[in-house]
Amino acid sequence: MSPAATTNKPSKLRIRSYQVGFGDCFLLTFYYPKAKKPADKERHILIDFGSTGMPEDAPPDQMMRVARDIESECGGKLHVIVATHRHKDHISGFSTNKDGDGTGDVIAGLAPDVIIQPWTEEPEALDPKPAKGKAAGSKKALKALAVDAGGTPDARALSALHVASLASMHKISDAMLTEVRHLTDENRFTQRLGPAVAGQIAFLANDNGLPNRSAVENLATMAKKHKGGQNHYVHHGYPLKLSKLLPGVKVNVLGPPTLEQHAEIRKQRSADKNEFWMLQAASRQFWGLQAAAGELVTEFSSGKGGLFPGAKIYKKFFPSHDRWFIRQLRAMRGSQMLSLVRILDEAMNNTSVILLFEVGGKKLLFSGDAQIENWEYALKRAGKNDLELLKGVDVYKVGHHGSRNATPKTLWESFDRRSDSPGAADRLKTIVSTMPGKHGTKKNHSEVPRETLVDALKSQSEYHTTETAAERGELYEDLTITFPK
Repeated sequence: MSPAATTNKPSKLRIRSYQVGFGDCFLLTFYYPKAKKPADKERHILIDFGSTGMPEDAPPDQMMRVARDIESECGGKLHVIVATHRHKDHISGFSTNKDGDGTGDVIAGLAPDVIIQPWTEEPEALDPKPAKGKAAGSKKALKALAVDAGGTPDARALSALHVASLASMHKISDAMLTEVRHLTDENRFTQRLGPAVAGQIAFLANDNGLPNRSAVENLATMAKKHKGGQNHYVHHGYPLKLSKLLPGVKVNVLGPPTLEQHAEIRKQRSADKNEFWMLQAASRQFWGLQAAAGELVTEFSSGKGGLFPGAKIYKKFFPSHDRWFIRQLRAMRGSQMLSLVRILDEAMNNTSVILLFEVGGKKLLFSGDAQIENWEYALKRAGKNDLELLKGVDVYKVGHHGSRNATPKTLWESFDRRSDSPGAADRLKTIVSTMPGKHGTKKNHSEVPRETLVDALKSQSEYHTTETAAERGELYEDLTITFPK
């Protein structure tokens, strides 16, 4: 961090949307032409870097090409990284390897000054200070911390329970991947799990599964490797002050809310404090049991710990009166697994960081994969201030790759710069990083990107998508915003 950072305001901003298939990766470059030092003339923010699927004709080294372009554009120095949430399609690019030449190694070599992540990623979130004589993280310690002398639940302990539940849910997704492979194995079964359902489960489970540990560790440590580097684990209203790094740029944190902030949590607490604690404990126990069951599935499916490892498998013939039941059981199990991984998908999406940048009279909104439950607090519960802020949005990074529940109608209707006229002055600009055919179906209105949303984006905004770059075989799409002098 430059000790004598310029106080000049930026003259323009370039948003580079990288073509990472189904994923997000945005490089924001602010230009300061009046800065005295060459190092201060550009400031760079990287928002997410991940993917869970590329177009068939994409180069095999696409992610490394992106990393090298980021390195080149930043001139060897990256100022801020925002990892909106833990999904692989947002952080897999931060993975390192033992040889030190992974995409995450390239990014770490840019010596970022600040890393911004949701509060659920804070290392201490799973380890609140234990009561005297009780081990940290133990059930007794959590229970002792969970209520104060007046019987009110302790927010830090409840947050620890919530984060622990998310960790258990990761294990479930890993087990689901194993089970899908097991149930679709043609060497085991003739009546296999349907390919459509199996594909959806596998896609969601892979994205939601325990992410590459190196990516998580890299994000936690890369800023701290040099003097002045900081990690911020943010929530709605977090006082994120980056004026020294980004002169003339104000950053508002609109999400995610904490458990304390979320209105439904407050309602439950005021209604019944003891019941609130029991619900949190029950949630933790439920996902813990599911995770334990998932580990058994993984063990048995591997062939190492099966109940009857030497038994023959009859896959060529089933009595006719059994076939209907087998098909029904397969379909039922498929529906159960799909429901579970969708719950995790929504839970992780709703930990997404939502940032609103204000600079030069312009507003830019980046919301990761935040869905309605995350948005609810900012749109309805936090008062009118947030809605007033959102009214003047000039650039909107479309949430969750264009899914229907990541752009609530209340949010969309708050954008007063929407216009049906392509030539309208200051018309809303929208950016989406997406890839069709990877998530959901038209049949149940869950496809991503959602057709009706895309139609609205195209008709009422200046629409930009990484699909255009994919069609041209290019690495990125650029959008330049000029600020008034």
